[in-house]
Amino acid sequence: MKNHKEKTLTDRIIETVVYRRTRIEKFFILLIVFSLFCLPMVEINYDLTEYLPVSTETKQGIDLMEREFGYPGTARVLIRDVSVYEAKIYKNRIEQIDGVDTVSWADTAGEIYVSNDFLEAQDLDDYYKDGYAVMDIQFVEGDSSLRTDAAIEKIRALVGDRGAYSGPALDSKMLKENLANEIGRVLIFSIVMILLILAATTTSWFEPLLFMLTMGVAILINMGSNIIFGRISFLSYCVAAVLQLAVAMDYSIFLLHTFTAEKARGLGTEEAMENALHLAVGSIVSSAITTVVGFVALALMQFTIGRDIGFVLAKGILCSLVTVLFLMPALIIRWHRFVERSQHRPLIPPLDGFAKGLFKVRHFFAAFCIILIVPAFVAQNMNHFVFGGAAVGAGEGTQLHADKAETDALFGEKNLVLAILPNSSSVTEKRLADELEDLPFVKSVTSLSSVLPDGIPESFLPSGLTTQLHTGQYARMLIFLSTPVETDFTFECLDTVRETVHRYYPQDTYIIGSTPAAQDIKSTITGDYTEVNLISMLGVALVILCSFRSITMTIVVMVPIEVAILFNMALPYVYGNNLIFLGYLMVSSMQLGATVDYSILLTNNYMNCRAAVSDKKAAAIRAISQSALSIMTSGIILTVCGYGLYYLTSITAAADLGRLIGRGAVFSMILVLTLLPMLLTIFDKAIFRDRAFFERLLRIGGRLPARDVADKNAGQRELVTTLQNRSGSADGSEESKEESK
Repeated sequence: MKNHKEKTLTDRIIETVVYRRTRIEKFFILLIVFSLFCLPMVEINYDLTEYLPVSTETKQGIDLMEREFGYPGTARVLIRDVSVYEAKIYKNRIEQIDGVDTVSWADTAGEIYVSNDFLEAQDLDDYYKDGYAVMDIQFVEGDSSLRTDAAIEKIRALVGDRGAYSGPALDSKMLKENLANEIGRVLIFSIVMILLILAATTTSWFEPLLFMLTMGVAILINMGSNIIFGRISFLSYCVAAVLQLAVAMDYSIFLLHTFTAEKARGLGTEEAMENALHLAVGSIVSSAITTVVGFVALALMQFTIGRDIGFVLAKGILCSLVTVLFLMPALIIRWHRFVERSQHRPLIPPLDGFAKGLFKVRHFFAAFCIILIVPAFVAQNMNHFVFGGAAVGAGEGTQLHADKAETDALFGEKNLVLAILPNSSSVTEKRLADELEDLPFVKSVTSLSSVLPDGIPESFLPSGLTTQLHTGQYARMLIFLSTPVETDFTFECLDTVRETVHRYYPQDTYIIGSTPAAQDIKSTITGDYTEVNLISMLGVALVILCSFRSITMTIVVMVPIEVAILFNMALPYVYGNNLIFLGYLMVSSMQLGATVDYSILLTNNYMNCRAAVSDKKAAAIRAISQSALSIMTSGIILTVCGYGLYYLTSITAAADLGRLIGRGAVFSMILVLTLLPMLLTIFDKAIFRDRAFFERLLRIGGRLPARDVADKNAGQRELVTTLQNRSGSADGSEESKEESK
């Protein structure tokens, strides 16, 4: 044992973890209680426009509209099997519901200054046809308000089975209802599947329970500690727990298997844990840092939902790291007898033959990548992206999606765009409204000047109507487009509307709505893509460079993951699927941060094997054998959790993120096990030359004494035994012969 003066800070921390473990357990119990207390107070935000930069027109316009007019929620209701006058009765009754501000229908203007005979005679195709009536509802409060939710329930109770409901307020309500039910279902599915996977890949029936308990504590602490942000986005809430569970599981597996290997050497429980922490802490911390770097890069996005998701996920990894390094040792020491008593024979045989087979087909996979890399790059750049709120709404198969499709089929799509204008001239406002109504893609325009008949003063109108359309300084104009919310054609139509409005009002005008928001999100997030990807790549590369001290090895380690990301992002174009650009950007960083550990593990094993085996091909095969089970366990867990999110949630954005993450894990797993070993053997000499050069530089700079190099190599060789125990492979006779060579 080292005396006190020779002990490093790491030594003292490890001693505290091992010998003061009861205090640590009590501290974590307090953290759990605190997290349970804070969890209900973490608000969830469903409005993507809140994450736009303040410099965008949409963000400025929304802030202005909230101050002047409020920011009401909207919905669209289709009523089946009604006459015109039954529809009018429904409209009047809906208007009386608490939380409903106005209901726009065919009689909205008529009941002010024309008779019902006019209503019967006018063209009603936009509002009523073949026994169907459609109405646009504006609520007093916003789309995600509890008062708006209550009003929607009352409308449903009033209209009953006759109704079909759609619109932003319904999307928001669906998100809130489904988050509570579906995310719990996804977590339960993920936990069950992970337990089954771990039961098959470990050698103790109790180990999976210990892993899940550790990760459960880490997830709970992360979710409760989100109170520091005040509120988080619904996307963070959707994916954080599942991704934390899938990505950070390796840390606990590595620590327990290192402890088991030390116990197998005949050491006492506490001494074995001390040694295990010394051996494992470097690898676990390095692995966590690469993942955190990938997530934190998202925080640099101008579209600040990246900061929201990046910080929540990075904090989740740090919570997992702290829980594994501080709490899990106490749990292992407390329950190690259960681990030992529940030991069983490995269910998966040694993977030596599998490793040799993979290495034999390495040229096939290399040729496959070379042939497809250019088409994949082209396909990736030809993806059709969606950007705005339409990208996160109800997916196919939901009632909300079916209701919207039915309404749009009967009455066409109705896309609301709002213009906030200076309240300077009713004449100018009327001329603008008339010109906009003449545009072929404009369904209707509502403004105070267009509602008010000539010669009638504004004071004659109900105050509820005037305050919705005019204040002392600003006027609001409702422009309904007969276009989808988000297509290239819609963006062209919006540009025409914007140009028309600016001709009449060159200054202090704002165009807002779902389509303007999508357009602003598109311009913001497209600019983020290159910057975020470059920073995440450079950040991860720097961590790898510091770990391996070889530029060549850093490039080799990252190539399989970058190729896997490229293939993953090319497939949506091949399948003809729309791709959420936010997911495209996030998953690129997530896949890099979460799966680069596979490359690091195999490369580390290869370097350790090369210290014992002079034949680089034999070292590569042995590295595959030692790494395959760990990589496949982690990759399969991430794949199952990703696809679980895809199949078990109706929230489009979360489902698409899940599919991208799950598919990306498959590509990363395959390419690390096939392409990386070949690259390591090809660049073997360059790697060792780089490492020797870096070590000479560090010795010259006094940072790395020669004896430390020897100590580090000895530690790496000691780690080989741990990794072999983790992978379940034992040295065969052929490997012994290769070592003797």
